[in-house]
Amino acid sequence: MWIHFEIYAIISFICWTAAIFIGFLKNKFAARTMEFLSIIGILSLLGFIIELWISLERPPLRTLGETRLWYSFFMALIGFVIYKHWKLKLFNVYSLSMSLLFLLLNYLNPDIHNKALMPALQSYWFIPHVIVYMVAYAFIGISFLIGIIGLYQTAKNKPLLNLLEIGINQIYIGFGFLTLGLLFGALWAKEAWGHYWTWDPKETWALLTWGVYLVFIHIKKHKNYSSTFYFTFMMLSFIILLICWFGINYLPSAQNSVHVYSN
Repeated sequence: MWIHFEIYAIISFICWTAAIFIGFLKNKFAARTMEFLSIIGILSLLGFIIELWISLERPPLRTLGETRLWYSFFMALIGFVIYKHWKLKLFNVYSLSMSLLFLLLNYLNPDIHNKALMPALQSYWFIPHVIVYMVAYAFIGISFLIGIIGLYQTAKNKPLLNLLEIGINQIYIGFGFLTLGLLFGALWAKEAWGHYWTWDPKETWALLTWGVYLVFIHIKKHKNYSSTFYFTFMMLSFIILLICWFGINYLPSAQNSVHVYSN
């Protein structure tokens, strides 16, 4: 179970760290090696998630630590797919770096895992609701990384071709998954508690996060601001998402929230 996490994590850590350094080399063999190591790290983490699922006899989606596992997996996977499509190694390097960060958080702050699921979580909405959100967070996390890359390249007067377009596309996809997450959550709440929406602190912040990215989409559609504005928006809006995901658990008003399951 969780005692095997170190083994899987070390494999992913070594592979991804090596892939990051190799990613800065400029030759075909280095690119192939980076791809191979990236895939091995992704498969190692997926292997642990599957083992944890089997051993817990429930989907490992209940605690913050378990969601961080999924986020690390999806960040690495989506970053790799985007790299293969756009042929920009920076996407793979940066996404692996963020995946490593979340993997390290789990290593330094491990969760206490048990098989118990509160009755409200024993629903067919549980898996799609959480996984859809993790996929949304991963795509939006990619846009955050693109914001960093974009501002850096702009400051150097060496903007990468189509970088803003790629970042905006990630927000479009992430926003779509955020919308699905909200809808699944509302349907689940109606089934579990009899109400689609109760203005629970987590629900409120989820709606706020959704609204922030809706504003971004409308601004991009109707205004022609500089790329610096949009790159900055990508970075700052991600902070709202992190508050919704992590920070809400530390607010006094959220202590009685039905979404703070790890307590």
